[in-house]
Amino acid sequence: AGFIKSPLSQKRLTQDSVELYCEAIGNPIPEIQWWFEGNEPNETYAQLWDGARQDRVKINATYNLHSTSTIYIANLTSDDSGMYECRASNDPDRNHLSKSPKVKWIRSQANVFVIERPDIKAHVTSVSGKLVFTCNMTEPYPGIEGHEWMHGDKILQTDTESSAFTSYTIEGKMEEHSGVYECVYKTSPVIKGEVNVSVPPQVMAYKKSEHGNEGDTGMLICKNPSFPPVSNWVWYKNGQEVSAAIINGSGRYMIKSSGNKTELRILKLNIEEDAGDYHCNATNSYGSGRATVNLRVRSRLAALWPFLGIVAEVLVLVTIIFIYEKRRKPDEVLD
Repeated sequence: AGFIKSPLSQKRLTQDSVELYCEAIGNPIPEIQWWFEGNEPNETYAQLWDGARQDRVKINATYNLHSTSTIYIANLTSDDSGMYECRASNDPDRNHLSKSPKVKWIRSQANVFVIERPDIKAHVTSVSGKLVFTCNMTEPYPGIEGHEWMHGDKILQTDTESSAFTSYTIEGKMEEHSGVYECVYKTSPVIKGEVNVSVPPQVMAYKKSEHGNEGDTGMLICKNPSFPPVSNWVWYKNGQEVSAAIINGSGRYMIKSSGNKTELRILKLNIEEDAGDYHCNATNSYGSGRATVNLRVRSRLAALWPFLGIVAEVLVLVTIIFIYEKRRKPDEVLD
């Protein structure tokens, strides 16, 4: 037996992808093949292979107890519309060029409709301390049942209007609300537009002041919560130019940067050499920004001074009591 477990009819937009899954059970374990028939009148079924259609087709198959196969087609075009057929057979002569198989191929089909993706014009404007996001389909599209505005996984606004135009307003500046926003049209399939709010890095220090003991490892951290991500991080110390930046692995410095976060580690802290202000400079395609972290290095004996002060106070107090007891007159002793 063989069957496709994916929906038997699927709608997709151009540039999207589609995945179909097929299983076959038999003894011996049957082979699975994928075939395709286009919607043109003169087209007939043709077998699909892994890497077909300029490597847009990926086929993965496993043969363990029973057969499973998945076909994945990326960057869909209108030519990908048609009937996809999963064929399964365990007949020894199934692939023989001259002999007909004794057992026919078992077949299961799924129809894929690829719809031309409508063009969406997306914009963001800053007006009187507010950001206005807009999306507009350049051509009318049927079946719009509403809209949603999203930022990541968070739904910001939703409605049930059927218009090709939708907007969303938020108070604030570009620097406060950078990121990727999506306008979602409730259609079948769902259509999405994208609004990018891009700004130079808004760099922040994890802590504006860091403390470390002499001989320990100091860690300074900077991050960038804005969009787009940082392409290059640079650390340098107060009094240096950016061109004379701290190099990773040089001396006692270790730098670890990944996307919107950077860490500077200083091994074996030295009071005279390492104390001071450090600057983390970030750059992306829209500009640069920086933050400052002040590093204070304490002597290893610094923690002992309060303890020694308490011990000294106790010794002075005990000494005073001892002297007072020695000098006290005998008649002052209580009966």
